[in-house]
Amino acid sequence: MRKTIKDVAKASNVSIATVSLVLHNNERISLETKRRVRKSIKQLNYHPSRSAQGLVSRKTGNIGFIVTEEHFLRTEPFYTRVFLGSEFEARENDYYVLLATIKSSFKKGDPLPRFILEKNFDGIVIAGKVPEAFIESLLKYKMPIVFIDYVPPFGDFPSVLIDNLRGGILATEHLINKGYKNIAFIGGEISHPSIRERLQGYKLALERANIYNSNGNGLVVTNDEYLSRQNGYRSAEKLFLHNKDVTAIFASNNATAVGVIQYLKDNNFNIPNDISLIGFDDIEADMMIDPPLTTIRVPKVEMGTEAVQLLLNIIKTKNYTAKKILIPIELVVRESIKNINY
Repeated sequence: MRKTIKDVAKASNVSIATVSLVLHNNERISLETKRRVRKSIKQLNYHPSRSAQGLVSRKTGNIGFIVTEEHFLRTEPFYTRVFLGSEFEARENDYYVLLATIKSSFKKGDPLPRFILEKNFDGIVIAGKVPEAFIESLLKYKMPIVFIDYVPPFGDFPSVLIDNLRGGILATEHLINKGYKNIAFIGGEISHPSIRERLQGYKLALERANIYNSNGNGLVVTNDEYLSRQNGYRSAEKLFLHNKDVTAIFASNNATAVGVIQYLKDNNFNIPNDISLIGFDDIEADMMIDPPLTTIRVPKVEMGTEAVQLLLNIIKTKNYTAKKILIPIELVVRESIKNINY
């Protein structure tokens, strides 16, 4: 039979309230009493319930993790890995993570996730771009929010961000160093700050190399659609419709890159002999693509870990700092780029 807090109190010869205070390391309880209660807890193999702990601490022990439905698809595993890092770190700190998805079309008046309506959370991690109406709906709860891979256009929130500018420069410089000049950029969802920064890095690298590709010559293809394989395919189709001289492509994320690869294969382009390609994010499937994709690696699990650490520190200290953590990236060289320097 599972032991209760009443059993611990009886074994320790103290009140139930005293056991609760010991569980939360209250300074009012003497060291001797704490030792006696903790010994009983160990002997009885007692595990306090969340509800019992919450009565004293006024904490739920829950962290919300919010992502749009599109960002949590099985075929788009970036945020799945971010969530995994969040879950690992929360577990280490004896917190539960409550996952909920929302529609990217969320508008004012739409229902919020149940755990939010019930106020069954101590803070929230939001991964990726979400509608402004959803963020505004959360603000009335006055709970800490940490963003991952997104900076809202209003307010000043703590966040864990990718070094997208550096990544854009690194990806483009790698293509330049391999001898390429007619380098295209395929984006999608250009309103997302991360994609804008990757495009900025692309342009900076070209300018530094005295190569200037403007939107006007058709080498930059962006829209405001979700970063998906389908969007990558359509964007590549548009690119080659207007520019036949492309020799290399920087795809703004790996889902987009997979769509580009499919278009190239459907139209009898050989990768990398005809077109070289680099992606951004690095997911496990990149090594299985034919040819394996050169990409910019983002430490996704670490992003989730950092976000939960930041959120728990805010919850613990009640110091709502708008700290920004920039996650470094690295170039991963595989087989989708040919060296054309002679």
